[in-house]
Amino acid sequence: MNFSREQTWHLLCMHTQSDSLRKHMLAVEAAMRYYAAHFGEDVDRWGRVGLIHDFDYEKHPSAEEHPYKGAEILRGLGWLEEDVRCVMSHASYTGVPRDTRMAHALFAVDELCGLITAVALVRPSKKIAEVEVASVQKKFKQKEFAARVSREDIEAGAAELGVELPEHIGHVLAALQGASGALGL
Repeated sequence: MNFSREQTWHLLCMHTQSDSLRKHMLAVEAAMRYYAAHFGEDVDRWGRVGLIHDFDYEKHPSAEEHPYKGAEILRGLGWLEEDVRCVMSHASYTGVPRDTRMAHALFAVDELCGLITAVALVRPSKKIAEVEVASVQKKFKQKEFAARVSREDIEAGAAELGVELPEHIGHVLAALQGASGALGL
């Protein structure tokens, strides 16, 4: 069953109250839509998968539950199994292989969206329009900055997509700049 973007947003909001987590999922949605267009894929579908990928995290933050609980909910609602597997595969610890371009993209953009958002938030203006690839690369090298963001996952994700890291940062940055209003940046 195909869910509309509005139905996906409603489901997300039923399970996630945190504004920052909602904005993270909006950022991942924007990055997924960008990459879908870049690769000539289904922009709406990729966007919905990006939007829903962490919807269970607020209620089930442990590695024992996330994203397993979300996958159960999505399957119960009739989501496509390929989309559910994509959501599962964004967390490497699940053991679900990333065997589609969409799964590679979701993994590649997830942590990078967090890093780019953090870079924007330390700007005096908090405007993502002022962020440049070079400033993200500089903060990427500072392990204490946004320390919970996995640099290893960002590098592995870019490699899985077959995109050099600076180019990958540029793509995701452009996507988030295009969604700056929804992200409050």
